[in-house]
Amino acid sequence: MERAVIKFSSEDCGICHKMSFYDQKVSEELGLQFIDVKMQDTATYRKYRKILLTQYPDKAEMGWPTYLICDSPEGEFKILGEVKGGHPKGEFRSKLQAVLDATTV
Repeated sequence: MERAVIKFSSEDCGICHKMSFYDQKVSEELGLQFIDVKMQDTATYRKYRKILLTQYPDKAEMGWPTYLICDSPEGEFKILGEVKGGHPKGEFRSKLQAVLDATTV
């Protein structure tokens, strides 16, 4: 089963840009596929929109960026958890690891 982190971000978000220096690397180190979805990239956004709207039907509570950790993002997906907003590298890794740990219980 493919497990992935989907990053929903905006090209004009400073925190999203700052996180891009290490978010993909940290995700891949934890064995996760990384999918970067910029809201301005309509083709990619349309492909993963269903996943985002499952978690945030009106997008009101999402952070910038929002990372959704899910199984099978290309098919019958299951959202396992999320990390919202900007975090230092070590804290981001800890938050992703906490989601992964919670799913193996």
